[in-house]
Amino acid sequence: MTTAILSSNPQVLVTQDNRILRIQFNRPERKNALSLAMYSALADNIQAANNDPGVRVLVLSGVNECFTSGNDLLDFMNDPKIRDDHPVVRFMTALRSCSKPVVAIVQGHAVGIGTTLLLHCDLVYAAEDARLQLPFVNLGLCPEYASSYMVPRLVGQQKAAELLLLGEPFNGIDAEKMGFVNAALPNNELIAFAETKIQRLASQPPAAVRRAKSLLKKTHQQGVEAALAAEFIGFAEGLNSDECKESVTAFFEKRAPNFSSFE
Repeated sequence: MTTAILSSNPQVLVTQDNRILRIQFNRPERKNALSLAMYSALADNIQAANNDPGVRVLVLSGVNECFTSGNDLLDFMNDPKIRDDHPVVRFMTALRSCSKPVVAIVQGHAVGIGTTLLLHCDLVYAAEDARLQLPFVNLGLCPEYASSYMVPRLVGQQKAAELLLLGEPFNGIDAEKMGFVNAALPNNELIAFAETKIQRLASQPPAAVRRAKSLLKKTHQQGVEAALAAEFIGFAEGLNSDECKESVTAFFEKRAPNFSSFE
Protein backbone atom coordinates (compact mmCIF):
# COMPACT_ATOMS: atom_id res chain seq x y z
CA MET A 1 0.00 0.00 0.00
CA THR A 2 1.38 3.40 -1.02
CA THR A 3 0.64 6.39 1.19
CA ALA A 4 1.14 9.99 0.12
CA ILE A 5 2.76 12.10 2.83
CA LEU A 6 2.05 15.80 3.17
CA SER A 7 5.16 17.74 2.23
CA SER A 8 5.87 21.35 3.18
CA ASN A 9 6.46 22.05 -0.52
CA PRO A 10 4.43 20.66 -3.46
CA GLN A 11 7.64 20.58 -5.51
CA VAL A 12 8.87 17.78 -3.25
CA LEU A 13 6.64 14.70 -3.50
CA VAL A 14 6.81 12.17 -0.67
CA THR A 15 5.20 8.74 -0.60
CA GLN A 16 5.70 5.66 1.52
CA ASP A 17 5.03 2.03 0.67
CA ASN A 18 5.78 -0.55 3.31
CA ARG A 19 9.15 0.50 4.76
CA ILE A 20 10.35 2.52 1.77
CA LEU A 21 10.09 6.32 1.72
CA ARG A 22 10.26 7.83 -1.76
CA ILE A 23 11.13 11.48 -2.33
CA GLN A 24 10.75 13.01 -5.79
CA PHE A 25 11.92 16.35 -7.12
CA ASN A 26 8.78 17.83 -8.71
CA ARG A 27 9.50 20.97 -10.67
CA PRO A 28 9.24 19.74 -14.27
CA GLU A 29 8.89 23.21 -15.80
CA ARG A 30 12.46 23.92 -14.63
CA LYS A 31 13.80 20.39 -15.15
CA ASN A 32 13.48 19.90 -11.38
CA ALA A 33 15.91 22.72 -10.52
CA LEU A 34 16.22 22.94 -6.74
CA SER A 35 15.06 26.13 -5.03
CA LEU A 36 15.89 27.09 -1.46
CA ALA A 37 12.33 26.20 -0.43
CA MET A 38 12.75 22.75 -1.97
CA TYR A 39 16.01 22.25 -0.09
CA SER A 40 14.25 23.05 3.19
CA ALA A 41 11.49 20.55 2.44
CA LEU A 42 14.04 17.90 1.45
CA ALA A 43 15.98 18.41 4.67
CA ASP A 44 12.81 18.15 6.75
CA ASN A 45 11.64 14.96 5.04
CA ILE A 46 15.03 13.23 5.22
CA GLN A 47 15.37 14.06 8.92
CA ALA A 48 11.83 12.85 9.62
CA ALA A 49 12.46 9.60 7.76
CA ASN A 50 15.72 9.06 9.62
CA ASN A 51 13.84 9.33 12.92
CA ASP A 52 10.93 7.12 11.82
CA PRO A 53 11.35 3.45 12.84
CA GLY A 54 8.87 2.53 10.12
CA VAL A 55 11.28 3.65 7.37
CA ARG A 56 14.16 1.40 6.33
CA VAL A 57 15.14 2.84 2.95
CA LEU A 58 14.96 6.30 1.34
CA VAL A 59 14.70 6.65 -2.44
CA LEU A 60 15.48 9.87 -4.34
CA SER A 61 14.31 10.46 -7.91
CA GLY A 62 12.78 13.12 -10.15
CA VAL A 63 9.50 13.40 -12.04
CA ASN A 64 9.21 13.31 -15.84
CA GLU A 65 12.28 11.10 -16.24
CA CYS A 66 14.56 13.90 -15.05
CA PHE A 67 16.59 13.83 -11.84
CA THR A 68 17.50 17.51 -11.38
CA SER A 69 19.09 20.27 -13.42
CA GLY A 70 20.81 21.49 -10.25
CA ASN A 71 20.51 24.66 -8.23
CA ASP A 72 18.16 27.50 -9.03
CA LEU A 73 21.03 29.98 -9.35
CA LEU A 74 18.94 33.14 -9.18
CA ASP A 75 17.45 31.90 -5.92
CA PHE A 76 20.95 31.33 -4.55
CA MET A 77 22.31 34.68 -5.64
CA ASN A 78 19.55 36.34 -3.62
CA ASP A 79 20.74 34.50 -0.49
CA PRO A 80 24.45 33.74 -0.97
CA LYS A 81 25.56 33.77 2.69
CA ILE A 82 26.40 30.21 3.71
CA ARG A 83 25.42 29.47 7.32
CA ASP A 84 24.36 26.48 9.39
CA ASP A 85 20.64 27.15 8.90
CA HIS A 86 20.94 27.85 5.16
CA PRO A 87 18.53 25.51 3.33
CA VAL A 88 21.32 23.96 1.24
CA VAL A 89 23.49 23.31 4.29
CA ARG A 90 20.53 21.74 6.08
CA PHE A 91 19.89 19.43 3.12
CA MET A 92 23.54 18.47 2.78
CA THR A 93 23.76 17.69 6.48
CA ALA A 94 20.52 15.71 6.51
CA LEU A 95 21.53 13.53 3.58
CA ARG A 96 25.11 12.81 4.55
CA SER A 97 24.20 12.15 8.19
CA CYS A 98 21.21 9.92 7.39
CA SER A 99 21.82 6.61 9.16
CA LYS A 100 19.48 4.72 6.85
CA PRO A 101 20.41 3.65 3.33
CA VAL A 102 19.61 6.08 0.53
CA VAL A 103 19.07 4.92 -3.05
CA ALA A 104 19.06 7.32 -6.01
CA ILE A 105 17.44 6.62 -9.39
CA VAL A 106 18.86 8.92 -12.07
CA GLN A 107 17.15 9.67 -15.37
CA GLY A 108 17.70 12.61 -17.68
CA HIS A 109 19.67 15.52 -16.26
CA ALA A 110 21.73 15.26 -13.06
CA VAL A 111 23.57 18.57 -13.02
CA GLY A 112 25.74 20.07 -10.29
CA ILE A 113 24.39 18.94 -6.95
CA GLY A 114 22.35 16.43 -8.95
CA THR A 115 25.66 14.63 -9.43
CA THR A 116 27.46 15.51 -6.19
CA LEU A 117 24.61 14.33 -3.97
CA LEU A 118 25.05 10.88 -5.51
CA LEU A 119 28.41 10.69 -3.75
CA HIS A 120 26.51 10.70 -0.44
CA CYS A 121 23.96 8.04 -1.41
CA ASP A 122 24.54 4.35 -0.79
CA LEU A 123 23.25 2.85 -4.02
CA VAL A 124 22.78 4.69 -7.32
CA TYR A 125 21.19 3.39 -10.51
CA ALA A 126 21.14 5.45 -13.69
CA ALA A 127 19.77 5.33 -17.20
CA GLU A 128 22.47 4.76 -19.80
CA ASP A 129 21.52 8.04 -21.48
CA ALA A 130 21.37 10.06 -18.25
CA ARG A 131 23.33 13.31 -18.50
CA LEU A 132 25.53 14.02 -15.47
CA GLN A 133 27.65 17.15 -15.14
CA LEU A 134 29.83 19.07 -12.66
CA PRO A 135 29.65 22.57 -14.21
CA PHE A 136 30.70 24.63 -11.19
CA VAL A 137 33.75 26.30 -12.75
CA ASN A 138 31.73 26.99 -15.91
CA LEU A 139 29.43 29.08 -13.71
CA GLY A 140 32.20 30.98 -11.94
CA LEU A 141 31.79 28.79 -8.86
CA CYS A 142 33.79 26.04 -7.15
CA PRO A 143 33.04 22.38 -6.43
CA GLU A 144 30.53 21.70 -3.64
CA TYR A 145 29.22 18.95 -1.34
CA ALA A 146 32.77 17.67 -0.71
CA SER A 147 33.20 16.79 -4.39
CA SER A 148 36.67 18.37 -4.38
CA TYR A 149 37.63 15.58 -1.96
CA MET A 150 35.41 12.70 -3.02
CA VAL A 151 35.71 12.87 -6.81
CA PRO A 152 39.54 12.50 -6.84
CA ARG A 153 39.19 9.53 -4.46
CA LEU A 154 36.70 8.01 -6.89
CA VAL A 155 38.32 8.61 -10.28
CA GLY A 156 41.88 9.79 -9.57
CA GLN A 157 43.37 13.27 -9.56
CA GLN A 158 43.73 13.80 -13.32
CA LYS A 159 40.25 12.62 -14.24
CA ALA A 160 38.78 14.65 -11.38
CA ALA A 161 40.53 17.75 -12.73
CA GLU A 162 39.02 17.08 -16.15
CA LEU A 163 35.51 16.65 -14.75
CA LEU A 164 35.67 19.67 -12.43
CA LEU A 165 37.76 22.17 -14.42
CA LEU A 166 36.14 21.59 -17.82
CA GLY A 167 32.68 20.77 -16.51
CA GLU A 168 31.75 18.65 -19.51
CA PRO A 169 28.74 16.30 -19.32
CA PHE A 170 29.03 12.52 -19.22
CA ASN A 171 26.43 9.80 -19.61
CA GLY A 172 25.24 7.02 -17.34
CA ILE A 173 27.53 4.44 -18.94
CA ASP A 174 30.59 6.61 -18.24
CA ALA A 175 29.26 7.27 -14.73
CA GLU A 176 29.18 3.53 -14.08
CA LYS A 177 32.73 3.09 -15.38
CA MET A 178 33.98 5.87 -13.10
CA GLY A 179 32.09 4.64 -10.05
CA PHE A 180 29.52 7.43 -9.67
CA VAL A 181 26.71 4.88 -10.06
CA ASN A 182 26.37 1.17 -9.27
CA ALA A 183 24.82 0.31 -12.62
CA ALA A 184 23.64 2.00 -15.81
CA LEU A 185 20.76 0.41 -17.69
CA PRO A 186 18.51 1.12 -20.67
CA ASN A 187 15.83 3.56 -19.57
CA ASN A 188 13.03 1.02 -20.02
CA GLU A 189 14.79 -1.43 -17.68
CA LEU A 190 16.03 1.01 -15.04
CA ILE A 191 13.06 1.26 -12.67
CA ALA A 192 12.40 -2.47 -12.49
CA PHE A 193 16.08 -3.23 -11.86
CA ALA A 194 16.42 -0.54 -9.20
CA GLU A 195 13.22 -1.72 -7.54
CA THR A 196 14.62 -5.24 -7.04
CA LYS A 197 17.62 -3.75 -5.23
CA ILE A 198 15.43 -1.40 -3.16
CA GLN A 199 13.18 -4.24 -2.05
CA ARG A 200 16.20 -6.42 -1.22
CA LEU A 201 17.70 -3.59 0.83
CA ALA A 202 14.44 -3.05 2.71
CA SER A 203 14.36 -6.76 3.64
CA GLN A 204 17.91 -6.78 5.06
CA PRO A 205 18.38 -6.69 8.88
CA PRO A 206 17.98 -2.94 9.52
CA ALA A 207 20.38 -2.47 12.43
CA ALA A 208 23.11 -4.38 10.60
CA VAL A 209 22.58 -2.18 7.53
CA ARG A 210 22.89 0.97 9.63
CA ARG A 211 26.07 -0.29 11.31
CA ALA A 212 27.65 -1.22 8.00
CA LYS A 213 26.75 2.17 6.48
CA SER A 214 28.21 3.98 9.48
CA LEU A 215 31.50 2.10 9.16
CA LEU A 216 31.71 2.75 5.42
CA LYS A 217 31.17 6.48 5.93
CA LYS A 218 33.49 6.77 8.91
CA THR A 219 36.65 6.11 6.90
CA HIS A 220 36.40 9.43 5.04
CA GLN A 221 34.31 11.56 7.42
CA GLN A 222 37.16 13.87 8.41
CA GLY A 223 38.13 14.57 4.80
CA VAL A 224 34.53 15.26 3.84
CA GLU A 225 34.04 17.74 6.68
CA ALA A 226 37.27 19.60 5.85
CA ALA A 227 36.31 19.81 2.18
CA LEU A 228 32.81 21.04 2.99
CA ALA A 229 34.15 23.86 5.18
CA ALA A 230 36.55 25.05 2.49
CA GLU A 231 33.99 24.71 -0.30
CA PHE A 232 31.35 26.73 1.57
CA ILE A 233 33.77 29.67 1.68
CA GLY A 234 34.69 29.32 -1.99
CA PHE A 235 31.09 28.85 -3.14
CA ALA A 236 29.91 31.97 -1.31
CA GLU A 237 32.77 33.95 -2.87
CA GLY A 238 31.81 32.60 -6.27
CA LEU A 239 28.15 33.56 -5.90
CA ASN A 240 29.22 37.14 -5.21
CA SER A 241 31.72 37.25 -8.10
CA ASP A 242 31.44 39.08 -11.40
CA GLU A 243 32.34 35.83 -13.14
CA CYS A 244 29.26 34.13 -11.74
CA LYS A 245 27.07 37.12 -12.60
CA GLU A 246 28.33 36.99 -16.18
CA SER A 247 27.69 33.25 -16.37
CA VAL A 248 24.13 33.52 -15.07
CA THR A 249 23.34 36.56 -17.21
CA ALA A 250 24.66 34.79 -20.30
CA PHE A 251 22.59 31.70 -19.47
CA PHE A 252 19.34 33.64 -19.32
CA GLU A 253 20.28 35.69 -22.38
CA LYS A 254 21.00 32.43 -24.21
CA ARG A 255 24.51 33.39 -25.22
CA ALA A 256 28.03 32.21 -24.48
CA PRO A 257 29.61 33.91 -21.44
CA ASN A 258 32.55 36.23 -22.10
CA PHE A 259 35.39 35.98 -19.57
CA SER A 260 37.99 37.76 -21.71
CA SER A 261 38.22 40.78 -19.40
CA PHE A 262 38.64 38.75 -16.19
CA GLU A 263 41.98 38.02 -14.53
